[in-house]
Amino acid sequence: MLHIVNKSPFDRNSLQSCLRLAQPNDAILMYEDGIYAAFKGTVIENDIQTTLSKCKMYVLKPDFEARGMNEGNVIPGIQSVSYSEFVDLTVQYSPVQAWL
Repeated sequence: MLHIVNKSPFDRNSLQSCLRLAQPNDAILMYEDGIYAAFKGTVIENDIQTTLSKCKMYVLKPDFEARGMNEGNVIPGIQSVSYSEFVDLTVQYSPVQAWL
């Protein structure tokens, strides 16, 4: 399953619910304001690192660049993807669960 999260973990609990319910070999893609969970040094970093041991995690590169960030700010193990790679992930993983 591909889980997609577009809300900031500092505004809503969508990501926390996703992390709790994600199964081994699922993938999680953070985009729009969801990308804030991918950055080093936040209170959610330990939860993200724990999840990386069982799930692949991705962040949409154009969204973190639009917010003035770069890949050096991203937690190691989270892969950045382009829009076309986002589409590829939706084909690779089925079903897709949007966390609102």
